Formats: sequence, structure tokens, C-alpha cells
Amino acid sequence: MNKLSTEERVRVIAALVEGSSINSTVRMTGISKPTILKLLADLGKACKAFHDEHVVNVAAKRVQCDEIRAFVEMKQKNVPVERKSEFGVGDTWTWTAIDADSKLMISWMVGLRDAGYAHEFIHDVASRLTSRVQLTTDGLKAYLEAVENAFGGDIDYAQLIKLYGPEKAGPGRYSPPQCIGCEEHAISGDPDRAHVSTSYVERANLTMWMGMRRFTRLTNAFSKKVENHAHMVAIFFTYYNWCRIHQSLRVTPAMEAGLTDRLWEIEDLVALID
Repeated sequence: MNKLSTEERVRVIAALVEGSSINSTVRMTGISKPTILKLLADLGKACKAFHDEHVVNVAAKRVQCDEIRAFVEMKQKNVPVERKSEFGVGDTWTWTAIDADSKLMISWMVGLRDAGYAHEFIHDVASRLTSRVQLTTDGLKAYLEAVENAFGGDIDYAQLIKLYGPEKAGPGRYSPPQCIGCEEHAISGDPDRAHVSTSYVERANLTMWMGMRRFTRLTNAFSKKVENHAHMVAIFFTYYNWCRIHQSLRVTPAMEAGLTDRLWEIEDLVALID
């Protein structure tokens, strides 16, 4: 297998974090698919380790959490009965937690949308914070016990539950149903109603869809292996936090959060492998 130069690594990663698929990256760069997939795995592991070491002691005040669905290998309805219990086949969820002020992606996790992953994810979020925060999530019930176990009473927590109209049929069936209202539920502490929102984390969902081809719907670019799916998520969020200038902030989220004083280039990102 070829050993890529730094310039070649940068070309590959720049394509992947701007929404190119593996196959289109092969065509654009002339680098073989196995070589690109090895780079994806190596850098994904390095980015996850870097995040765990450096995204700590985050002085956030308001945190928003959400989950975004994708599928791996095949759609959930096509998963054979004998593989229903196999992780990484069918529906796969990415849990995300964003600092509403710095737009830093504090934590993410690829897994299932169940109580076990909710507990693991929320404990990871809590471990990275330095002080009491106001937390907003959607109405997923698994959050309730997870937040209580991770934070106890030291949090101002609210759920924002959106109410939707009927599912669309016909040509518009791929569009989400219309949101017809929201309900705010204070769960613990004293959450400020003016900041009970999931707008920033939902906007980050759009950034994920645009920046990772694996999340694009109605294509054949979906992930074929859950390990590669998780590696790409780790690369993308490290790029998002440290290399990508936020349009509103005019700096990267990591700079706004005080985790670095300089703009990272993709060269810095690929250097994490060495």
C-alpha cells in the first residue's frame, strides 16, 4: 500500500470533509480506494484520541443535544431477521452536544438511540464541562434518567418537544412533516425559558449532512461499515472544531472556546497521525 505524502493526505481529507464520497475522492485525487480507507481509519482514531485529550474543561453556559439518524450497509427495513441484533447494520445514530455560545462540538457518539447510549453520551458531556450549565434536549425519554445520573441536581435542564403535522404522502414524502408547535418542559433546576432551544444543534445537523456524504439521503454513498462511519464523524468534528471558521463567529469554535489561539489548517489535522 502506498504511503501518502502530506500534500496527498490533505487533498483527500479536504475532499472528504467538504462532502465528497470515497469513490469521488478516488476519481479526483487518483489515489486508490484502499489507501484512502486506511487514511480514514488512521486519522479517525487519531482525531478521536485528540478530542478526548484536548476538549476538556469547557467553560460552557448553554449546551444543546440532539441525535441524527443515518444507516449503515442497508436500510433498517431491509435488515434480515437474523441480523436485527447486530450493531452497525441498519439505523445508526450520532449523538451530538454543542456549546450554544462558542458552537464547539463538545461531544459526539455513534451508536443506537437507546438508554444505554444516552447514559454513556451524557456522562461524556458532563465530564468535559467545568461548571453548571443550562441543557436543552428533545423529548427523548432516555435523556431523563441519563441527565439525572450524570449531573444530579447540578444542572438547569429542559426538554423542547416539537409537535408535527401528519406525514406527507406523494411527491413531497421525503420532506419532513410541518412543525406546528413546541412544548417546553422544565425538568430540573431553573432553566431560562429564553434559552430553551435546540436551534444551534439542529443547524449543526445540517452542517453534518452537507459535510459528510455518508449522511446524504437518496444516494448510494451511505456507509458500508460502521467503523468507517465513526472514523469519518471523528474527522469531520475535529475539522469543524479546529479548522473551519464559523461564519458568525469569524473564528473556529475551538478558538472561541479558548482551546487554541490559532487557526488550524488541514495539514495540522493530518499531522495528528504522526
